[in-house]
Amino acid sequence: MERAVLAIDEGTTNSKAVLVSLSGKIVASGSCPVPTQYPQPGWVQQDASAIWTATQEAIAACLAQTQDVEVVAIGISNQRESILMWDRATGAPLGPVVTWQCHRTSDACEALKAAGHEPGVIARTGLPIDPMFPPTKAAWLLQHHATAGDICIGTVDSWLIWNLSGGAVHATDRSNAARTQLFNLAGGVWDDDLCALFGVDKALLPDVHDSAHVFGRTKGAGVLPDGIPIASAIGDSHAALFGHGAFHPGDGKITFGTGSSVMTTIPEFIVPPKGITTTIAWSMNGQSTFAFEGNILVSASILPWTATMLGLPDVDALMELAQSTDDSMGVTLVPAHVGLGAPHWNTEARGLISGLTFGVGPAQIARAAVESIPFQVGDVFAIMADAAGGIGRVSVDGGPSRNRFLMGLVADILNHAVTPARSTEASALGAAHLAGLATGIWPDLAALTQLADRDADIAPQMPPGTREARKAAWHKAIARTVCAV
Repeated sequence: MERAVLAIDEGTTNSKAVLVSLSGKIVASGSCPVPTQYPQPGWVQQDASAIWTATQEAIAACLAQTQDVEVVAIGISNQRESILMWDRATGAPLGPVVTWQCHRTSDACEALKAAGHEPGVIARTGLPIDPMFPPTKAAWLLQHHATAGDICIGTVDSWLIWNLSGGAVHATDRSNAARTQLFNLAGGVWDDDLCALFGVDKALLPDVHDSAHVFGRTKGAGVLPDGIPIASAIGDSHAALFGHGAFHPGDGKITFGTGSSVMTTIPEFIVPPKGITTTIAWSMNGQSTFAFEGNILVSASILPWTATMLGLPDVDALMELAQSTDDSMGVTLVPAHVGLGAPHWNTEARGLISGLTFGVGPAQIARAAVESIPFQVGDVFAIMADAAGGIGRVSVDGGPSRNRFLMGLVADILNHAVTPARSTEASALGAAHLAGLATGIWPDLAALTQLADRDADIAPQMPPGTREARKAAWHKAIARTVCAV
């Protein structure tokens, strides 16, 4: 019977389960959608019981694909910054899961910023005060849904650990704790002053452990037998970074999707320069690896929008049209359709197409839309490279990373080679690898490096003068976007 690690990748829209063999290969996978509710404008929430049910169904679908696999460990990768509360005695959820996308606490965040608290919060957590992060949402849950009983507050990983262990363990890892804005990154502990500032009782929060750690063992988990070690937990973007083997300072990754997550490892906690954040990437053997991160709001989602605007049938047709011209003839498209994310962070900015002339046609607009993706990434990486003192290997994942034309543009604008991953499950692989380390399946990082399955590097080809001219045009367009609001 083959032995494998089960990775649970609980995302915002789907719960996935992936079996990873001891040779590092994915042998089975299953998924189940997770419903989302929008009860008021700007409010985004999920049902905690629905997340657990979807996770069980994904595991069942995965295990049904193979009959001769023994699950020897479980790793968890999860959507970050979503927060929930439940009754410690019964395990019943108290209120909704308030997701990372929810803006119900915008007013509370603005009040804290107006009172001058943001610099101190950034210095301790590496994160700005923003409704994306959990502490004001945790306070909202306590205000509206707290009961007289004993309460647990946690991120989605802690909810899964609780249910997998039959309610025996309330715990999280340092990467997820780092995203709560209640955790002191330099000290590695829940911060008393931050808890007091946001009105969250530290006693309600989970125990914090390494990302590679045996949190407990399965008990009464339904689709799984009792006794399997729950051996890792890590935020999904962090898990992808680990899955790519970004083990050296300066190594980074770009995940391309609706938006983009850009991360690069750094050797120690550094208060982030303006425009990006600092986080704990993962922790092992009591030591944290830190990372810079920049979140881009509109990335690949600009492609179907532009295809529709140009009357094209799909994104493939858009990409083909974009490749039919060598440049955009001075056209720049800034996809600020929901504001600008890192490193500009202007929520009021809106999308803009500039540089139009009578010589411009659909091909140039298509090219400008495609180029907006690497330009945005380039802005984030420029800040990271300057603050970190350089960039190492840059891995890329997500559906758009399959397009070598687009990745060639990314390499050109970064002036740095990028390395596509063959697997689309970087987050699941990262969680599985950490669980394998915690249980001795793989002895060390060197062994994990041997498991890496990468495509050939894509090197930059663009002449320096062309690169600088196009970046200058991009920055002029960004300035117009911001000034237009």
